[in-house]
Amino acid sequence: MDEDTGVISPGGIGFDINCGMRLVRTDLTFAEVAPRLSELVDSLADRVPAGVGARGFLALNESEFEEVLRDGAHWAVKHGYGVPDDLLHTEATGRFPDADPAAVSTHAIERGLAQVGTLGSGNHYLEIQVAHPEGVADPDLARAFGIDRPEQVMVMFHCGSRGFGHQVASDYLHLFLRLMPTKFGLPLIDRELASAPFASPEGKSYYAAMCCAANMSFVNRQVILHRIREVFARVFQRSADALGIRCIYDVAHNTAKRETHLVGGEPRQLLVHRKGATRAFPPGHPELPPAYRATGQPVIVGGSMETGSWLLAGVPSGAVSFFSTAHGSGRTMSRTRARKLVRGRALQDQLAARGILVRTASLRGLAEEAGFAYKSVDEVAEATEEAGLSRRVAHLVPVGNVKG
Repeated sequence: MDEDTGVISPGGIGFDINCGMRLVRTDLTFAEVAPRLSELVDSLADRVPAGVGARGFLALNESEFEEVLRDGAHWAVKHGYGVPDDLLHTEATGRFPDADPAAVSTHAIERGLAQVGTLGSGNHYLEIQVAHPEGVADPDLARAFGIDRPEQVMVMFHCGSRGFGHQVASDYLHLFLRLMPTKFGLPLIDRELASAPFASPEGKSYYAAMCCAANMSFVNRQVILHRIREVFARVFQRSADALGIRCIYDVAHNTAKRETHLVGGEPRQLLVHRKGATRAFPPGHPELPPAYRATGQPVIVGGSMETGSWLLAGVPSGAVSFFSTAHGSGRTMSRTRARKLVRGRALQDQLAARGILVRTASLRGLAEEAGFAYKSVDEVAEATEEAGLSRRVAHLVPVGNVKG
């Protein structure tokens, strides 16, 4: 959307604002982890709260939470929940600068105070994965991203801004529904796509609130990484640094960002909505960190807890979609349908028999996330490459999973 004449839409961004993916590498191999896999999964499930209503370990007051909303992941690193290198491997260094807590409702803040450091429910997860050599599609790019040994152990997790982001989206969706036919004179084609002119006070206020939710989500994932480091250090009796635990990248989906793109051969300042899509900047893009300026941006495409995920990279031809690509494999059926086809306990046992240990806050929720309820992540990753939106780097296979 053009900043001067276009609109901003909560529905075009999503209710779980900055629901995103973070991929972490280690120096460990599966042979080293396998004897302690059960202990690792149990410890991660204990230290990273998951499920509906999960509460984090941080006791934040309203003033401190507003700092989180303004400063994003920078707040977390400042308070000891990470290292500066984490920021260099996070989209926008983990902070959307236009955040303004004054644009956020009291109710949203009340919902978010206790949610930092939690996974949530639905398709959110924390997963221990293995990068098998036969799954590496581009060895040079894989090494550049930090995948540099056979059967290397990785950690991937997927979560967002929890009830806080949902409340921000709900507040403004209802406001825009009231104002579209009156103040804005905009046709209401679909309630889920209620919008406001971006240049209007209401549009700018929502954008400032959305940036707050995006920043809360960056902090959420940064605090979870801190917990992951603690767990691995305790289980293996070595520091996180000694274990080579490093963030490969944290990339958002469900956001709107102000970016410059070529339109008709001319640079234009646009507001790019990415709902169910993730950013995929190409090599040389000025917004990429130095480590990835030559390779293109790492892109994380989540699959199911049975089939694994893909690490991809941004490519120049992605300009056709404003450098956006798929964020995940997507469902093939409703959650209700999945629950009718399998029981959570039976699924958990089946996965364990295949060497995938799963801990869940809800067996009902686990059934909804069965592998057959999702498209093939291999086909999705291949399709994005054939469409020129991103290129495949490495397939990551799950061995342990914490689900909400």
